[in-house]
Amino acid sequence: MVRLTIDNQIVDAEEGTTILDAANKTGIYIPTLCYHESLSPGGSCRLCVVEIIANGASGLVTACTYPVEAGLEVRANSERAVTARRLALELLLAQRPHSARLQQLARELGIDKPSFTLKEQECILCRLCVRTCGEIVGIGAINFVAQGIDRGVSEPLIEFSPVKCIGCDSCAYICPTNAITVEDVGDTRILTIPDGRLEFKLKKCNTCGKYWAPEKQLEYITQKANLAPDAFDNCPDCRD
Repeated sequence: MVRLTIDNQIVDAEEGTTILDAANKTGIYIPTLCYHESLSPGGSCRLCVVEIIANGASGLVTACTYPVEAGLEVRANSERAVTARRLALELLLAQRPHSARLQQLARELGIDKPSFTLKEQECILCRLCVRTCGEIVGIGAINFVAQGIDRGVSEPLIEFSPVKCIGCDSCAYICPTNAITVEDVGDTRILTIPDGRLEFKLKKCNTCGKYWAPEKQLEYITQKANLAPDAFDNCPDCRD
């Protein structure tokens, strides 16, 4: 175990865990957006920034990525940390002002509206969809493409592979700003993404005739779990 202090509270945390883990265990609230307990930490949104003091020096770090250390002093709600969070949230809110999730976080931090204007865009590059598709679904159909020598002055973006994507809608479920949405229309699932849309044929239940899941997704599950070819001939409601 590692002993540290968070907002003057002594906390014992397991070695290898993060400041955010320790704070959550103690009941100390630190806002997050790109964090999910089932995914590896990303630190993209910068909303979980805290101030740390170690060896006489202070600095700002993301609580979801910074590991606990013996003797570490964490100021989760110092003026410096809150100011940094507010700036990060204003940047995100300026990009996606109609996001219910961002508006909720803005209210928590006392922000009425951003103090500047940016080009509005659906995707805020939190990368939750990328990590979900790779780590939980196991497909890796979504990639984060950053700026670099090969991209010139192009902006970072999220790219979908229509070949790899199975239409499971996990990315739409995890997206905090509704930049990705899903809708089933008749025998087709429509996945709307920031730069277009993908369509998937739905499986028809042999018993009730209802269209209920993408054929591509069910084929993937059947192969991965080594199931019988007819394992998904019926929907969950009609299955024995």
